[in-house]
Amino acid sequence: MRATVFYNTLRLLLFMVALIVLYFVGARSWLLIGLAILVSGIASYFLLAPQRAAMAGEVSQRVRGFRQRLDAGTHSEDKD
Repeated sequence: MRATVFYNTLRLLLFMVALIVLYFVGARSWLLIGLAILVSGIASYFLLAPQRAAMAGEVSQRVRGFRQRLDAGTHSEDKD
């Protein structure tokens, strides 16, 4: 969960930085928001790759644990 929160916090921070920079460059209104989303998305793809991998590993472990619990429950039901 920590990796997910950290990754999303960094994504939000990148968006805010892009928003501020584009505002001072002269973008306004919907163009400002659209460009900030685009720029921060591209930047996060390259800059946050390690954090994204850590988050994916964390989510994968949680899903694996959930599946194991489901399988254990299924096996115990099959015994009955």
